[in-house]
Amino acid sequence: MIYVVRNGKDFGPYSEQQVLEYVNNGYVVLHDVAREDMDDRLTTVGDVLRRYGLQPTVVHEGSLMSQLKKIGSDLIIPKDTFVGRQWLSDKTLIALGVVGLFPTFMLLLPITPLAVFYVIALYFSCIWGLFFYYLFKTPQVSLKTTISVFFLTQLFVFVVWNLLGLVRFNPFYYFINTPFPFDLLGFVLGVGLTEEAAKMVPLFYINKKAREPLMPRTMVYYGLMSGIAFGVFEGVQYQVTINAQMDYTSAFYSNIARLTSLPFLHAVWCAIAGYFIAFANLYPKYRRSLYFLAIAIPALLHGLYDTFCQTSTLLALIISFIGVFLLMTYLKRGTDYQHRLKQ
Repeated sequence: MIYVVRNGKDFGPYSEQQVLEYVNNGYVVLHDVAREDMDDRLTTVGDVLRRYGLQPTVVHEGSLMSQLKKIGSDLIIPKDTFVGRQWLSDKTLIALGVVGLFPTFMLLLPITPLAVFYVIALYFSCIWGLFFYYLFKTPQVSLKTTISVFFLTQLFVFVVWNLLGLVRFNPFYYFINTPFPFDLLGFVLGVGLTEEAAKMVPLFYINKKAREPLMPRTMVYYGLMSGIAFGVFEGVQYQVTINAQMDYTSAFYSNIARLTSLPFLHAVWCAIAGYFIAFANLYPKYRRSLYFLAIAIPALLHGLYDTFCQTSTLLALIISFIGVFLLMTYLKRGTDYQHRLKQ
């Protein structure tokens, strides 16, 4: 005798001929879980029937047209749902449509090349944002604050970099084009320190305006959003300047990297900063060391990556992974940090 198992519940027992009949009539499928009487081993209905030398033949329910008629036009073309605008309340549908069709929609608009780069960068950053929101959001996370961080960070960086040109006052930038290891000073204390400090500004502002102590995971999330925002700004800058002078293949690859992986790295480095800023706010007695770690670790990772990305892609990839590894390890060991700093 044979038992058919569905959702952990046994149905039967049935003879092999009964099971064959059920399969032929569509009540049981060959991939249903089954077991034979007095045997706890689970198999499939198809395996059991083959063991008995039985070959199922599913009976078709009429012709193609009669089957379509049975399904019904209201299920195939749900016009009532569309006309009734019930779909407007389906957040999953709206999100899927916007994410999937946004680039196609932009083809309809007469926009400038610079706007094209920015819109595409914005599109990828939104995908990253949804991903980060799904993984790192906390009850303290605010959508309004998220949007503000994303766009105000870009505005702040644009003013500091393009309008005021304040970055040129960092003397370590002049070491960038020198031989190794002097270029490491330029990339760590010039590029890394300056860019990571700029990305930290929104995090300090959020912490100052918060009405309650923010959890490290909350600040990690806002750090990710600030980093992505900086990555959008930097990606567009490179696409209209340096990348525009490359050959087609190199420019294509570099543009894709500037829209995907590189903003992700900026996000990870800034998220590490957010982690330590949160602890500095929770345990102010240790704020000097925690603020130091908030800028030193991201700046070092950033500088090391920039130093080696032109000469050793493998080494740059390892450094990138170390950043991700540190961020996730910090989050997992948050309780250890709390116990240590409470003493």
